[in-house]
Amino acid sequence: MGICISIASSEIHDQAEEQHHFHENVLYLTETIPSIGTHTHGSLYSKQGTKGLNQDAAILYQNGHIVSNMVRNRLPSLLVSQKYGVAKLEPTPESDNGRRPRKDLVKWKQACVSAFKVMDKEIKLQHNLDCSTSGTTAVVVVRQGEDLVIANLGDSRAVLGTMTEKGIKAVQLTTDLKPGLPSEAERIRNCKGRVLALKEEPHIPRVWLPHEDSPGLAMSRAFGDFLLKDHGLIAVPDVFYHRLSPNDHFIVLATDGVWDVLNNDQVASIVMEAESEQEAARTVAEAATASWKRKFPSSKVDDCTVVCLFLQDKQHPSSLAPET
Repeated sequence: MGICISIASSEIHDQAEEQHHFHENVLYLTETIPSIGTHTHGSLYSKQGTKGLNQDAAILYQNGHIVSNMVRNRLPSLLVSQKYGVAKLEPTPESDNGRRPRKDLVKWKQACVSAFKVMDKEIKLQHNLDCSTSGTTAVVVVRQGEDLVIANLGDSRAVLGTMTEKGIKAVQLTTDLKPGLPSEAERIRNCKGRVLALKEEPHIPRVWLPHEDSPGLAMSRAFGDFLLKDHGLIAVPDVFYHRLSPNDHFIVLATDGVWDVLNNDQVASIVMEAESEQEAARTVAEAATASWKRKFPSSKVDDCTVVCLFLQDKQHPSSLAPET
């Protein structure tokens, strides 16, 4: 189960009138963004797999089941409130391209960490909801002009589509936080948790309790899943900065059901070739579902949820060339 969130501007919470679009487990809020000066185009789509109830959820806010919907509905407002409540700045880190981010971006990083912590506590306080073995991942992208702040918790993923001389290329903006990563496995084992794969799935390391073969979580960070919170599972996101260039065309956020069967470049190509911005997310989700059925015909299809945020008007691939 997972959640994808994109926030296009820090000022949107009190700016233009919002429009809400609902479709199953997705929520699309659109509005004019003063810092950008135009509407930002995007699309969302969540396709239920064959495992049962759809446990994914997504929101495209321009400015899994119960737990993922709770996070979808609450986390954007938490991010904004935490951002404006941040007073003390940490030492300024470098972004992934070597430039030092503005102080405002550092505030966003602190806000992401604080908001994720508060979100996890709020889930735990839901006395009518047993989240001992239920939870959700999350990936959030905040756009401030030409700067991105990306916060990731678990195995959902953010990818940037950028134009090169050879065509559209995918740039992965996040790291999949799974138990197989050496640093994640070390933290889990230091907390007495176990990292082991099932015999029938030797390629999927899972997190287990110290003395019980349960619950076997396939991610190392998540909201909820409190049974493992004393054994290395954390709700602290990895936060990254990225500076956009004129060649960057779109951002894709998607849950693991997509990335398990499609690679980054395949997804970028599908988005680029989609008929419109509005159809892009649906096209990716349906391609992932078809790939599941083709690659794993005897397995249940995972939920596939996609958010596409376009940074400029979509054009036909043949008419595009990178700026130099």
